[in-house]
Amino acid sequence: MDRIPLAEIEAAADRLRSHVVRTPLTRLEGWGPAEIWLKAESLQSTGAFKVRGAGNALSLADPDALRDGVVTASAGNMAQGVAWWARRMGVACRVIVPEHAPRIKLNAIARLGAETIPVPFDRWWRTLVEGGHEDVPGFFVHPVSDRAVIAGNGTVGLEIIQDLPEVDTIIAPYGGGGLAAGVACAAKALRPQVKVLACEVETAAPLTASLAAGRPMEIDHQASFVDGIGGKSVLKEMWPLVRSVIDGTVVVTLEEIADAIRILAERAHLVAEGAGGAALAAAISRHTEGGRVACIISGSNIDPATLATILAGSSPTS
Repeated sequence: MDRIPLAEIEAAADRLRSHVVRTPLTRLEGWGPAEIWLKAESLQSTGAFKVRGAGNALSLADPDALRDGVVTASAGNMAQGVAWWARRMGVACRVIVPEHAPRIKLNAIARLGAETIPVPFDRWWRTLVEGGHEDVPGFFVHPVSDRAVIAGNGTVGLEIIQDLPEVDTIIAPYGGGGLAAGVACAAKALRPQVKVLACEVETAAPLTASLAAGRPMEIDHQASFVDGIGGKSVLKEMWPLVRSVIDGTVVVTLEEIADAIRILAERAHLVAEGAGGAALAAAISRHTEGGRVACIISGSNIDPATLATILAGSSPTS
């Protein structure tokens, strides 16, 4: 996949303007030599940035293609984004979810009127690789490698540059690359010198392994409370784009993410899920030395019991 042109991302911004939240970019004071800024996508109506990409993809879909409804594969946040738009458009929505998907996200999907189809993680991942499930009819919205989804995600990068034109580094959590790549395409078109880093969790860091090897790599995936990022591999169709626009990766521990979630709640008054805390975990750890750093707080859909454990000072074991 080639880079997404700025014009496509700007067109996505026009489509989404009256439907999604233009989330704030706020300063987090008092953390080392870097100026840390928080892009609070956790404040979207569905609690995550995914509503942007889902909206752009469904807005561009041929109405005839939607007659059998829409389908996506998601651990929760993309499912909510697609279901939110499907309900607004009056079409059925089915979601293929991994069996370990958090109950809070499954409940949210149900509230939006979508049907969930749980499958083992390996079968769920194969749905991403194959771009659909042969037994589930409907218009498939790929949560990662759909060009319209990436353009919609890129609107996050547009807003960061508009609000902080002299940003030096943007850190985005990396699940399949749709957010990090979209943000990088937008940000680098407007500010070529900006560095975009992808943040991964130690229990599943396929991009770090792939960049080291120079080709897409499959890794040993370990499930954890950080369910919104960390796949088994870098999707082959995403590799050319990701390799061309991402400047490097940062791998953080589960403990560092738990600390970041605690800081977001106590200092910034933001609720973040595991993936949502990953970028801040990178910025406040040993990985950044200075400059203006924008951290994308990608989502807030965390299980209440997990959040309670973190706020009590512990790191969940799973």
